[in-house]
Amino acid sequence: MWKIILRRVLLMIPELVLLSIVIFLIAKLMPGDPFTGMITPQTSPAQIEALRVKAGVYDPWYLQYWHWIVRMVHGDLGMSYQFKTPVGSLILSRMGNTIWLHLLTLILSYSLAIPLGLIAGRYENSRLDKGIMIYTFVAYAIPSFVFYLLGVWLFGYKLRWFPTSGSVSVDVTGTLGYILSRLDHMILPACLMAVLSVTAVVQYLRSEVIDNKNQDYVKTARAKGVPEKTIFTHHIFRNSLLPIAAFLGYSITGLLGGSIFIEQIFNYPGMGLLFMNSILNRDYSVITALVLLYGTMTLIGSLLSDIILSLVDPRVRIE
Repeated sequence: MWKIILRRVLLMIPELVLLSIVIFLIAKLMPGDPFTGMITPQTSPAQIEALRVKAGVYDPWYLQYWHWIVRMVHGDLGMSYQFKTPVGSLILSRMGNTIWLHLLTLILSYSLAIPLGLIAGRYENSRLDKGIMIYTFVAYAIPSFVFYLLGVWLFGYKLRWFPTSGSVSVDVTGTLGYILSRLDHMILPACLMAVLSVTAVVQYLRSEVIDNKNQDYVKTARAKGVPEKTIFTHHIFRNSLLPIAAFLGYSITGLLGGSIFIEQIFNYPGMGLLFMNSILNRDYSVITALVLLYGTMTLIGSLLSDIILSLVDPRVRIE
């Protein structure tokens, strides 16, 4: 298994190089430059032009890419022209908020999706199954930003059960108060995201349960007189969860990916809100760093999925 992991890691190197080139070229094709947003009535064209020359805006693209990638390898992600701070420090300051929000979302999603998928698969074509399937179809079809806006309006403004902006109250005191305030700010966006994000897991798990119910080992167990509850718990349930483990790797990447819609609507200071604001303000240093980070985490998530699946299913290791 270690040889397979090493081979996958080595294959990620050219993928990351290609990804970085594509990201850099797309950023260069975007209109304007980082200094466009700095122009004010008091700014002279000569000052802006001097900044552009100093930053190497007029250098050939391959030379600009080389300087950018060398700085990035040395940990220098550039300077945010919007926030006047190093990009690395800026991302790290927002990363914690996004990780905690999506960790809570991940827990809520799987806590909801696994029972629903198992129930739908075990009681196939029943009213429960049909109700769950209708829910997944509606959750898949409804635009996420519309659902989030309705959730904010109902639970935030109408019922006033949860705060609608920020990550922690400004007047909080003490460690316990800080933790409770942070949970209070995360629970509504996490629940809204979890309600919509369970569709794939529920439908996949339902299909796995139905498929395992018709396997020969289940029929053999029934022929031997094994109770149906024992068959479902020790055979169908356990084997149906194996492919779900592979989803964990991709789900973990969402911890850093952030959610632009939910963070924008709740004004939640995470990486998604930072990404959106950087696009609006043409803060290219932040944009390229975040997109490269998202792409890298996607590749790592694919690797983690294979590792997790190989750990829970010995047949994968044999192959």
